[in-house]
Amino acid sequence: MDFLIMDIFLEKLIIYSAVAALILLTLYLYVRQLRKRSAIVSEKIKQAKEDGLYEPVSLHPEIDTNTCIQSGACIEACPEKEIIGIQNGRATLINASRCVGHGACFHACPVEAISLVIGTEKRGVDLPHVKQSFETNVQGIYIAGELGGMGLIKNSVEQGKQAVDNIMRSISKTKDDDYDLVIVGAGPAGISATLQAKKHGLKTITLEQDTLGGTVFSFPRTKIVMTSPMDLPLHGKVKLTETKKSELLNLWNKVLSENSLTIKEKAKVEHIGKKDDKFVVTLKDGEAYITKAVLLAIGRRGTPRKLNVPGEQLEKVAYRLLEPELIKGENILIAGGGDSAVEAAMSLMEENTVILSYRGEAFKRIKPKNSERIQEALAQQKLEIIFESNIATIESETVTLTLKDDTTRTIANDRVYIFAGGELPTQFLQKAGIEITKRFGHAILKHEKKR
Repeated sequence: MDFLIMDIFLEKLIIYSAVAALILLTLYLYVRQLRKRSAIVSEKIKQAKEDGLYEPVSLHPEIDTNTCIQSGACIEACPEKEIIGIQNGRATLINASRCVGHGACFHACPVEAISLVIGTEKRGVDLPHVKQSFETNVQGIYIAGELGGMGLIKNSVEQGKQAVDNIMRSISKTKDDDYDLVIVGAGPAGISATLQAKKHGLKTITLEQDTLGGTVFSFPRTKIVMTSPMDLPLHGKVKLTETKKSELLNLWNKVLSENSLTIKEKAKVEHIGKKDDKFVVTLKDGEAYITKAVLLAIGRRGTPRKLNVPGEQLEKVAYRLLEPELIKGENILIAGGGDSAVEAAMSLMEENTVILSYRGEAFKRIKPKNSERIQEALAQQKLEIIFESNIATIESETVTLTLKDDTTRTIANDRVYIFAGGELPTQFLQKAGIEITKRFGHAILKHEKKR
């Protein structure tokens, strides 16, 4: 009997030992794999810092490492890829400057460990003062969309709708000849607000300094717009994940037309003043509108940053490229080192002589695919790139560049495209009484803490 018990004990001991060994081996392989992946991410972060891609430049995710469970859902959800990785068991940023702020990671995280923030501890971003109702410190003036820090199409659409709902509850219901609401800007937030205002029966006019679509309109024609399902007032759910700019603009035109709405284009607002308890919105040409409320749905990049060099006022100088396929056989200079400049150069190089001038010594903040394509184009001599150069003067048939050794180079030129980013319309906002604050790591989207 004792031998039988001993045999059973030994048999169980062997089984348990085998199971324990298998578990330990599995854990060892799992931990080794995690360490290997973590080392790869650490190397990518090191490279990103060397390439100048680590620091965020716009809206980006901020990860609560105490909450993160390394599910990897944020990584899978990110269409840009290589923005987030798992390091030492927690999600972390890698190529933060390439984040376009679409928010897919925010919605994908199962434990709500991600917030979307703008600015960092080191780099502040100027933002207007806006309450949860989207009203500024000036009672009656509201801000929605990119100007307030939210450039995502879906969220801008939602903000435009919610802002109008709040305006509807706040304005007087008296009938008069004045407008209930003037909407400035016809991008995603402005279009949504226009539709929602029509739904509420508000007397409204929408003013756009350029063309329907706002910032979206200024994308190159083939630009892919990343978005997600959005709810357009008077239309319903729009399920788009990837779409061309032209398709999105056609949709907005269709919805506006179906609801008998028009946008007043080429109407640049110069000033917003007060008259008694109402606002006077004055255009650059002097035309004015009296209204009970104003919604600013303009973009942060709505006003192109100029170089302020001699000749920049010439007609051949532009700050966006709309129809590259129509331009052929010309000498073109493109100034800038971001994705917009690189994409413009590549869209023109097949049919034109293109020179790309950039003040930096190398491209640091362009998407990987653009980096690969521009290097291929350079190797095939389809264009010329002049690093560490600046435009000195622009003349009718030439452009003169200042080079890194303080010499100059004059080149034949028919067109100049300048992609130097845009400027927050600080002076315009401050003249209207709106306060501007520099924000460091300011949360635009965050999950409410559950009690």
